[in-house]
Amino acid sequence: MSDQNQWQNAAWGAPLGGAPSSGGPSAGQGQAAPAQPAASQPAAPGAAPRATSQPQANPYGYGAPQPRPSYAGQPQGAYAAQAQAQPAAAYAVPAQSAPAQQPKRRGWIVGLAAVLTVLILGVATIGSCTSVFTSSMGAFSYESPSWADTVTGDTVGIINISGTIQYDGTTSSPEGLKSQLDAAEQNPHIKAVVLRVNSGGGVATAGEEMSTYIRDFSKPVVVSSASINASAAYMISSQADYIFTDKTTSIGSIGVIMSVTDLSGLYEKLGISVENITSADAKDSGAGNRPLTEEERAWYQDQVDQINEVFINFVAEGRDMPVEDVRALATGLTFTGMDAVENGLADELGTLETAVAKACELAGIADADTVYLQSSTSDLSRLLDIMGTEDSLDVSGTLKELENRVGLE
Repeated sequence: MSDQNQWQNAAWGAPLGGAPSSGGPSAGQGQAAPAQPAASQPAAPGAAPRATSQPQANPYGYGAPQPRPSYAGQPQGAYAAQAQAQPAAAYAVPAQSAPAQQPKRRGWIVGLAAVLTVLILGVATIGSCTSVFTSSMGAFSYESPSWADTVTGDTVGIINISGTIQYDGTTSSPEGLKSQLDAAEQNPHIKAVVLRVNSGGGVATAGEEMSTYIRDFSKPVVVSSASINASAAYMISSQADYIFTDKTTSIGSIGVIMSVTDLSGLYEKLGISVENITSADAKDSGAGNRPLTEEERAWYQDQVDQINEVFINFVAEGRDMPVEDVRALATGLTFTGMDAVENGLADELGTLETAVAKACELAGIADADTVYLQSSTSDLSRLLDIMGTEDSLDVSGTLKELENRVGLE
């Protein structure tokens, strides 16, 4: 895990200041980004078990190596009353006299033109909105993506896993990754996949799901590590057939962190008093207005240990290493690419091009084209992307392109 991103688990709710994640110096481990709030809170020790929206991590289901199978892949009444209370005159439009000497026979033409104009604008607006929403949701669709029509001969698909591992619909999420893997599985021209990884980790459960998708993918998968391949990102990478890394890559960081913030001292200085009404004593653990009890701390430590065991077993299975050897490397710290090749967390030093060549070798083909497997970028996303652009030519060019596209739709 890296010092910049965390392997987080959103299985526990709002009371927690942070959730299980990989990395983090506070726990003696590498960390990548602030822990994200979890969705629900486990009960205190001895309390009756509660239903949870996600299954508890099971560290015992990943021990034995498995073959790579084929991939399967306000109330309305209140508003109404308020509206009725408004005087009708407030909404009335004063009558206006018609233009002098306006021929009557042309009145219906003007009215029809106005109606048609409104309808056309409405349809164009609806069409544009539909385009934005459907394209932004494309990562969740399992239909053939746009790149599928451009692939003809033997091809290696490249999938970017960049930034925080989370549930955002991109290829750095379970939904986005699976949609591209499904399409690659069904396309006979895609012979292998290269994962271009530049991530310090993220949500633990998202990493677990993505690791499973890579493990079960039937075609060869090769990893090309960029500047960082840590925590949940490394957990995903460990399921590939071969891992390349650069000499200066930060790779590994096998470990889990759960961050709980106690703001009670600050609240006291500010004169802020918080009173929690809970169904159980531990329901407000991690809410930030009191420290954890010793029992709660032990409870969460047990959960972190369980999730860490899942991590270790995934890596041991994917890298074909003894569990104890992986456990010895699970310090939460990253290694350089050179050290990772020596300790078995990576296979070889190499670039993206080297990884593509290896993918061709594993697929049994002499050479191949490459294509990036990704969902189409929505117009809204592109507009958001250029908000931080300083180059006026890039901004004006992108806006002109979007203007032309809207004119064609």
